[in-house]
Amino acid sequence: MSLRTERPAPPGRWNPWPDVGASLVVFLVALPLCVGIAVASGVPAELGIITGVVGGLVVGLLPGSTMQVSGPAAGLTVLVADTVAAHGLRALGLIVLGAGLLQVAMGLLRLGRWFRAISPAVVQGMLAGIGLVLVLGQLYPFAGQDQPTTTGGKFAGLLDLARAAVTTPVGLGGVAVGVLTLVVAWLWKRTPWRAVPGMLVAVVVASAVGVLLPLPRISIGPLTDVVDLVDFSLLDTGVVGAMLTFALVASAESLFSAAAVDRMHSGPRTRYNRELVAQGVGNALCGVLGALPMTAVIVRSASNVDAGARTRLSRVLHGAWLLVFVVLLPGVLSYVPLAVLAALLVQAGWKLLAPGKVLALARADRAEAAVLVLTAGLIVLTDLLTGTLVGLLAAVVKTAWDMSRLTVTVTAHGEDHHHVAVRGNATFLKLPGLLETLEAVPDGSRVRVDLTEVHHLDQACGQAIEHWAARRSGVEVIH
Repeated sequence: MSLRTERPAPPGRWNPWPDVGASLVVFLVALPLCVGIAVASGVPAELGIITGVVGGLVVGLLPGSTMQVSGPAAGLTVLVADTVAAHGLRALGLIVLGAGLLQVAMGLLRLGRWFRAISPAVVQGMLAGIGLVLVLGQLYPFAGQDQPTTTGGKFAGLLDLARAAVTTPVGLGGVAVGVLTLVVAWLWKRTPWRAVPGMLVAVVVASAVGVLLPLPRISIGPLTDVVDLVDFSLLDTGVVGAMLTFALVASAESLFSAAAVDRMHSGPRTRYNRELVAQGVGNALCGVLGALPMTAVIVRSASNVDAGARTRLSRVLHGAWLLVFVVLLPGVLSYVPLAVLAALLVQAGWKLLAPGKVLALARADRAEAAVLVLTAGLIVLTDLLTGTLVGLLAAVVKTAWDMSRLTVTVTAHGEDHHHVAVRGNATFLKLPGLLETLEAVPDGSRVRVDLTEVHHLDQACGQAIEHWAARRSGVEVIH
């Protein structure tokens, strides 16, 4: 990602062409991802397109962020797949509608800014866990296999998957076009024509090669065939819990994306509460239509900024191009093998996993790295909500431990003079050790207690030091 200085058109001379050009770039990036994310989530591909169209035409018009582009997100793929497996596809619309309404309520209550207070280790752990599960699941379409519904099943099936990948025509062909997709996307970034999205070039090249191979492919029908209006009779406690999970995860991903996108341009900053309301409106509409949930997506947003977008017109038009393409040219997508889309999602999952960032954090702060690994590991072993909540709890415990870190050093200057240096945060959690150290200072000696390097002194520790000094003579307390 590059830092781009925004150059708005002079007042009175609005020039829409930079936004038109940027919208075409974002459309080309979004199209295969909308389809791939839907397929990976175990739902009809058309539902991903509907979410992309709503993200452009509806959320794109609403205030909050200028450069963010919304649509189905790879980060929600695992959550959607688990939810559909547990509650059925018909319940998805109700869950997404409820999540959207919760997001609107959180935005109106001005809770958007609180999402910025979540520990970076938990955020990175959440993304890493999602990325690992996503990569693991998308290995199966490479060999033309259906991915198991549970993470344990995905791990258990790796041996059979490897065998199918090297012994069957579908497996060999799928691996070939999948690897070709990744190689072309990687090499294209290093060419003089990198302004054209590498993902699009990779899809075109790999699909052209794949025409000659017996590979499973996608099919797109009329969008009206998959629209399924909300069925409120499916509401139960499990569905309500899923609504809350979707709302929290989608909101966090959107607002984390906003913070990243704001660093990429010099235009208007994101207004977090309004952006949360906009995301909620979009998800509510997607729920009514029975489509996938949406978030602001960093891949599309970064492409929007890099392509020279200046206003929200670019993200609105990208939704219009999606709609026009699916209405007029749906048959074109039937030439794209599932292995090609799987390769794109493997790339997206690897970016979410971000092993380089994990290693950098481990070198900088082992405790933060432990929170990250705990969060990611539990997401892989259990589910997204459990892993994230336990990660948040671990981050709070770590912060409490850091805040209560205290060192007390006693230095003797002769037999009748002692210097007590207290450093750190003196809270009630450290009170027993503090009192033991003070009471071990010999009676009858002059004592200087130095509190100048205490960052925080709570009432319990302050009163304890005062009472201890009052019981003795020759004690000087320096604040």
